[in-house]
Amino acid sequence: MAKKKKDSAVKPKKDKFPDAYIAGAGTVVEEAITDTLEKNYMPYAMSVIVSRAFPEIDGFKPSHRKILYTMYKMGLLNGARTKSANIVGQTMKLNPHGDQAIYETMVRLARGNETLLHPYVDSKGNFGKAYSRDMSFAASRYTEAKLAPICEELFKDIDKDTVDFVPNYDNEATEPTLLPAAFPTILVNLNMGIGVSMASSVCSFNLREICETTIALMKDPGHNALDTLKGPDFAGGGLMLYDEETLDSIYRTGRGSVKLRAKYEYDKKNNCIVVTEIPATTTVEAIIEKIISLVKAGKLREISNVRDDTDLDGLSITIDLKKGTDPERLMQKLFRSTPLQDAYSCNFNILVHGYPRVMGVYEILNEWIAFRTDCVRRRTLFELKQKKDRLHLLEGLEKILLDIDRAVKIVRQTEEESEVVPNLMIGFGIDEIQAEYVAEIRLRHLNREYILKRTRDIADLKEAIAQLTELASSEKKIRAVIAGELKEIMKKYGQDRKTGFFYQSDIAEADEEEDIPDFACTLFLTESGYFKKILPNSLRMSAEHKLKEGDRVSQQIETGNRAELLIFTTGGNCYKSKVGAFGETKASAMGDYLPAKLGFADGEEIISMAVTNDYSGYMLFVYANGKAAKVPMSAYQTKTNRKKLTAALSIKEKCAAALYIADDADVLIRSSANRAVLFNTALLLPKTTRSTIGAAVMTLKGKAVVETAQIVDMEESEELAKYRAKNIPAVGGLAKDLPDPKQLSF
Repeated sequence: MAKKKKDSAVKPKKDKFPDAYIAGAGTVVEEAITDTLEKNYMPYAMSVIVSRAFPEIDGFKPSHRKILYTMYKMGLLNGARTKSANIVGQTMKLNPHGDQAIYETMVRLARGNETLLHPYVDSKGNFGKAYSRDMSFAASRYTEAKLAPICEELFKDIDKDTVDFVPNYDNEATEPTLLPAAFPTILVNLNMGIGVSMASSVCSFNLREICETTIALMKDPGHNALDTLKGPDFAGGGLMLYDEETLDSIYRTGRGSVKLRAKYEYDKKNNCIVVTEIPATTTVEAIIEKIISLVKAGKLREISNVRDDTDLDGLSITIDLKKGTDPERLMQKLFRSTPLQDAYSCNFNILVHGYPRVMGVYEILNEWIAFRTDCVRRRTLFELKQKKDRLHLLEGLEKILLDIDRAVKIVRQTEEESEVVPNLMIGFGIDEIQAEYVAEIRLRHLNREYILKRTRDIADLKEAIAQLTELASSEKKIRAVIAGELKEIMKKYGQDRKTGFFYQSDIAEADEEEDIPDFACTLFLTESGYFKKILPNSLRMSAEHKLKEGDRVSQQIETGNRAELLIFTTGGNCYKSKVGAFGETKASAMGDYLPAKLGFADGEEIISMAVTNDYSGYMLFVYANGKAAKVPMSAYQTKTNRKKLTAALSIKEKCAAALYIADDADVLIRSSANRAVLFNTALLLPKTTRSTIGAAVMTLKGKAVVETAQIVDMEESEELAKYRAKNIPAVGGLAKDLPDPKQLSF
């Protein structure tokens, strides 16, 4: 019974919930996941894109606009600075987000932060730096701010119905949906945002160049923007690679990337490089950390120290050089391997009429021109209405000028106040608005002189109304007004470019060897395909090699870290790599498994490895059928950085050995019939075709095949003189006194 009472206690009352609601309570309805996502996730995604992440055609995100409009209403356009905390507090009346989020947004708009080419906030105090990851801004209670003078162009005529206003989140105030910016702010200041499934990255351009381009496009829609808009201009300066093809693509599509690099000076007296401007995509700390990591890895041996010397004079990264270092050559290496050279990715995704669109510079400027045209037309219509209303009042005043005494008499003889206006309307044939205006005139102004002064403006008002009417109906005249305003803004706020240019000819060809430190090392290759690169000091200290069970070292080569490594396989391929591409190891390690490292085909096995610095010498391939081919190493040299060469040797016969010979040498060949031939490779002519089977060097009988081949030195050659063949092919002598080939030194 208790349970039933409990159930009845929680049952909703019928007068509170309708019967249909109660009947459907707890019902599970099947719904497609796509429908659920569309109903629940899509509104969230669009809210993020429209209300937070992306800028609109006036150049601002909602958070930016709310802060700037609040500061404008606080009188901070012409007044003194106030504490940032005051601004943040007032902005919360329009922005429902937290105070810290508002303050961080304001920081990025401030002059002190150096993010924007033309800052909107005139700041005082520590606002951090855009080029520093670790330089934090001070709390809002310590800093002060006001609007920068350029904001006058953002709010001019905002009270003349140039833009729409909407209620704030609690309906206690109104705010503009857009700001009537008198210049294309969307392209003048950098703006980035990340929405849901899409992002926006709008770089900044020089104010003068953007205004000139806008004026030119209004005059000639076919204008080539490259003639007036030289490229992005960043607040942090630096240099940009000038590439007309890339820029034209960005201007037309709104997508692409520009290469940026740091600006530096060489201090000959102190033998150091001083970096003063860096790309907008990186920070001082990221650059220094990358340089330090490269120095520790031994890839930058020319640098003795790097430090951050940034102070009140601005950004400064000092790189101390070792004696004899070429600064220009070092900077080319730093550009290739550190964020001192970086790319800025452009993605001009902005909101137009509430929808995100990726547009090029041409399309953005045309959209802005249409937006600004509408602002000027609305301003014109607003002024036109004001002047018409003023003219209407003055025309009523003009009518009583003929008989002021009669107007006074009507007022005096009217017993009730409510009858004054109707009596004036009847007495002078004027409407209610005009009569109200006349009735409100002070007694001291009821004289001929005052009324004459007021009515003299009628002619000027009529002329002004005619001009405004003509302007409102002519898009050509409106564009002329916009062009005139842009010229004034250029003159008042224009500044020289901060970002300079560098050209393709200034980029040194990448010399990969410069980036690879050169030092002696020993290479080891095992029969199973394991590779080790061991430094001399490690080799002296190491014990026996760690190998797989049944494996053994098949080759050992002393070389340098900059050498080219060639691996010949049973598939007739040659896999190429750099010795420097492999890490140093110890004998106690297994090493790198080459088939996996180099991407061998299934079933492909290693025949031999070779190293070279200049592709001089030959490769000698000895095949099981007794033939040998001498192929110049130059046949394996490629201009491009190819990783795999096919048809590197013949696969018609099994390759018994692949030997690198710097010059002609004595080679000992042994067969399965226990015969041996010693011959000099000078007896073989070089072959230009890599996959040639070569010429016969050993005559085989029956089912005998060549099993091994090895190079012998001069001392060994004298001991093996009885096996020497003066002519090839040769049958060779019985090798009864020779050791097992597998026990010979490699």
